[in-house]
Amino acid sequence: MENLIVRCSALSKIMTKPKSGEISVTTKSYLKELAKEQFYGYQKQLDTPAIKKGLMMEQESINLLNSVTFSSHKKNTERKCSTWLTGEADIVTKDTIIDIKSSWSLETFPAFQEDAKEAIKKAGYEWQLRGYMMLWEKPKAQISYCMVSTPETFLNDWDNWKIHEVDHLEESSRITTVEIERDEEKEKEIIARYEIANKYYQKYISELKNK
Repeated sequence: MENLIVRCSALSKIMTKPKSGEISVTTKSYLKELAKEQFYGYQKQLDTPAIKKGLMMEQESINLLNSVTFSSHKKNTERKCSTWLTGEADIVTKDTIIDIKSSWSLETFPAFQEDAKEAIKKAGYEWQLRGYMMLWEKPKAQISYCMVSTPETFLNDWDNWKIHEVDHLEESSRITTVEIERDEEKEKEIIARYEIANKYYQKYISELKNK
C-alpha cells in the first residue's frame, strides 16, 4: 500500500494539535478526503475568484517584488518530491525560499507586519514554508504578500473598484514580507505528525478497499 504523500501547501492540516487522542478532527477530515480522492480517482478543485487572481497575477506580483527589492527573481517550475512530501516553491534562491501571496484586495492585504504574521499563522503558511525548506535544503524562507490590481474580469459593476485598482499606489507600500528560519525541532515535529497521519491514512484506504 502506498504511503501518504503530503503537499507542502497542506502540511498545516496534519499539524493541527488534537484536543484529545493522537489526531485532530481537522487532520482526520483531510486524510479521509485524500483517501477518497486516491480510491475513487478524482481531485478536489478549489476555484474561487481569490485563488484565480493568485494564479493569474503571480508573475505580476513577482515583478512587483523584483522592482521593490531590486532583484531578478524568476518563477520556479521545479516540483520536488521526497518519499512523503511534495511541493513547488514559487521562488528559490541560493539560500532562501520565497512564497508569493497575491492579496485579493486592499481590505484583505496585510499592510502591517503584525497582521501579516497573524495571517500566516491562521492560514498555516509557516508549515508550508518549512516543508519547502526541507525539500530544497534551504536555511531561510519568506512570504511576500503582494497587492497588485485585480483583473476587471473578476469584478462586477457593484464591486468597490477602489480596493482593487492599486497601480497608482507606491510600490513599496504594496508588499509586506515575513521571514522565518529553518528549525530542526519543528521539522522533527512535522515528521512525527506525518507518521501518525500516515497510519490513519492507511487505515482509511484499507477501509475503502474492503467495503
